[in-house]
Amino acid sequence: MVDILIVEDNPELAGLLCDFLRGENYTVSVADSGEKALKLYEQYGAKLIVLDVMLPGMDGFAVCRKIREESNTPILIVSAKTGKEDKLSGLTLGADDYIEKPYDIDIMLAKIAGIFKRRYAVDELSCGDITINRLSRTVCKNGTPIEMTTKEFDLLVLLMENKGKTLTKEYLFNRIWGSDSFSEQQTLTVHVKWLRQKIEDDPKKPRKIQTVWGVGYQYESV
Repeated sequence: MVDILIVEDNPELAGLLCDFLRGENYTVSVADSGEKALKLYEQYGAKLIVLDVMLPGMDGFAVCRKIREESNTPILIVSAKTGKEDKLSGLTLGADDYIEKPYDIDIMLAKIAGIFKRRYAVDELSCGDITINRLSRTVCKNGTPIEMTTKEFDLLVLLMENKGKTLTKEYLFNRIWGSDSFSEQQTLTVHVKWLRQKIEDDPKKPRKIQTVWGVGYQYESV
């Protein structure tokens, strides 16, 4: 997973922002269209999306809407469209912030740093009786450590980060195994079964990891 996915069809502007971000030690990917952005995001994920609105083909609002159907990944819209209605549209669709072009690079970097601090500085992720420590990559249930494989841990983190939201099987598989993986999607079903055996009070009647039939899975607070 990269830190930041830049979606910008102006190569000079995209390259400049990319250089500044890499100078701040972020890992960065760039897409010059909405379609390419969604493909990259589905394959590799991103901790933050810096999203232009006026793109060839699918515009930034459509990209934002599509991502919000499956994920709460932070989205920072950057656009020359400065009208009130445009800003309201972006924020209503679920963008975390809306910055006008041209922007001051120092302000942009400060906003990005703020998003990362608010969203990712907390090392612990808790929900009910399950606590995850991202740094040590450990999981506890009611304070008791639970042994997990790398894939089980990554899958549980992804589900808990998006608790209350239905994540499709395709999205989960691509995020954890990658779309180019030689594994089959059945691998996801098996790992969900293993997770349930480790974190559910009754794995045969799961309450935390819910199956949304025909779609995927959803983590519930219990």
